[in-house]
Amino acid sequence: MVNQSFIKTSLLSGVALMAFAANSVLCRLALGAGSIDPASFTNLRMISGAMVLLIILIFQKSEKSATSKGSWFASLALFAYAVTFSYAYLSVDTGTGALILFGTVQIAMIVISIISGERLHITEWCGAVIAFTGFAYLILPSVSSPSISGFLLMVIAGVSWALYTIFGRNSKNPLMDTTYNFIRTLPFIAIFFIITIKDINFTSEGLILALLSGGLTSGIGYTIWYIALKGLTATQAAVIQLFVPVLAAIGGVLFVAELMTLRLIISTCVVLGGILMVVLGRYYSLKRVLKST
Repeated sequence: MVNQSFIKTSLLSGVALMAFAANSVLCRLALGAGSIDPASFTNLRMISGAMVLLIILIFQKSEKSATSKGSWFASLALFAYAVTFSYAYLSVDTGTGALILFGTVQIAMIVISIISGERLHITEWCGAVIAFTGFAYLILPSVSSPSISGFLLMVIAGVSWALYTIFGRNSKNPLMDTTYNFIRTLPFIAIFFIITIKDINFTSEGLILALLSGGLTSGIGYTIWYIALKGLTATQAAVIQLFVPVLAAIGGVLFVAELMTLRLIISTCVVLGGILMVVLGRYYSLKRVLKST
């Protein structure tokens, strides 16, 4: 019988992935429509995330929670991801960007897990391949040859997010760690603002989308992700993120009146099947090892 820890991790991971997908939609709506420049979007996203998390942390009544304040390395990775992600979508279309980003995240995290000594079970390898196949099948129709700059920016975004996720696996207090990680990006934001001040251009719609992206889907979403990471291996964390583009596409059907296609249905089933192989394969293989000892 599946234990409560597994169920909790699954639910938290699902909520985090939905936040990531919503964030993707918000970014696409803001930057794709030209409602705001990428620098302002990034700055407002980080500032609003820091403010919302700080307010939550101040009102949190948890005296026994572990004292932890993130790290400068995690904050730098977070800032690098946010900046390169925003600028990459100026020259890379959505499908191509998703393929580069999540492909890079998966490869980087699996490589890091292997280097750190984590052995992958055969079901994890198979599940990872199946999930990536379903993900690629979904976005292939919209993939085009990216510019060199767009490709490099999205690769940097993927590696940065992979590193930020790896740092989060050791979090003792996800809310506090995420809050301080966002707060530590503020010096970078200040410098970035001075450099890009001449390019500032945003509408009220772009402002609202950036604030929602920062305070809700990024700040709170990333906190939930750090909580979920406690119950995930690096490989599991890498593979389940492949479901984000699928969720974003489903969100487009539900909220932007896009069509539900057979390709989306097939891709959803294949990606979910791959993810289940990775997650359940590791769970039951560990269970067998424990029984044999």
